[in-house]
Amino acid sequence: MVDEAQAPNGQAADPNAPQFVPQAVYVKDVSFEAPSGPRIDPNAGNPTINLNLNTSVNELAADLKEVVLTIRVEAQAADKTIWLVELQQAGAFGVRNVPQQELQRLLGIFCPNYLLPYARQVVSDLLMKGGFPPFLLPPVNFEALFMQAAMRAQQQGQDTQGTSSSTSSTQSAS
Repeated sequence: MVDEAQAPNGQAADPNAPQFVPQAVYVKDVSFEAPSGPRIDPNAGNPTINLNLNTSVNELAADLKEVVLTIRVEAQAADKTIWLVELQQAGAFGVRNVPQQELQRLLGIFCPNYLLPYARQVVSDLLMKGGFPPFLLPPVNFEALFMQAAMRAQQQGQDTQGTSSSTSSTQSAS
């Protein structure tokens, strides 16, 4: 829950003032697969990396929201999976007195940006422990993803609350 804040002069802050406080960051679920271990066929060529991202929001309590950044990253060469990492990096965020439009932006843009460095570290560590070179997740423009999800929801006549933003990309590793 969000604790009562104190103003700089020591007096209690306005209880109706907007408050946003990260409470916890944690791995909710993780999976690592390397079907052939770190062995890669030298004739397979450079692997192709497929990256999918998704965000979702769950209400844990009246003043507490959980944001889950789901990442699926896979390396393939010659139509065979070299490695696959699936991760749900989550955070609990205390929120009070934030207008609905701003709340959606906080949960859809700020929170995934907050969680991404943690997810980047988990993915890199898993790959190194699996015998592979580290893979660093690229920067992600969650604001653009949020806007795309909002536009899709508006076109479908839905409210953007509770919608997921997602992206996918494919790139070749050298």
